[in-house]
Amino acid sequence: MTKPKSAPTSKIAAKLTGAATKPARHRAARKLEPTTPSVPVPVIRTTKRDQLAALLVCDEGATIAQMIAATGWLPHTTRAALTGLKKLGYAIDSDKIDGVRTYRAVAPE
Repeated sequence: MTKPKSAPTSKIAAKLTGAATKPARHRAARKLEPTTPSVPVPVIRTTKRDQLAALLVCDEGATIAQMIAATGWLPHTTRAALTGLKKLGYAIDSDKIDGVRTYRAVAPE
């Protein structure tokens, strides 16, 4: 019994013995579509402080619970942000009606 001849393992040995090799794989040239130069669109970022100021400037004002729901901050962080708005020039006023404190602000000019 004789073993069947196996295919050569290297390309050089395949050329010498005349064995068939795999065809070379060529990558297809990718056609790039021409793109039109786009003008960058300015992105307007709305910060949480801006959201807080918008709540306070409304005629109804906002409670701490509403401000917490809008920003996701803790109560002490929300009150600290009110102090920061005061330093930016907002005139902040608060009223306590039926046990609920409501904050209102007037934007600086």
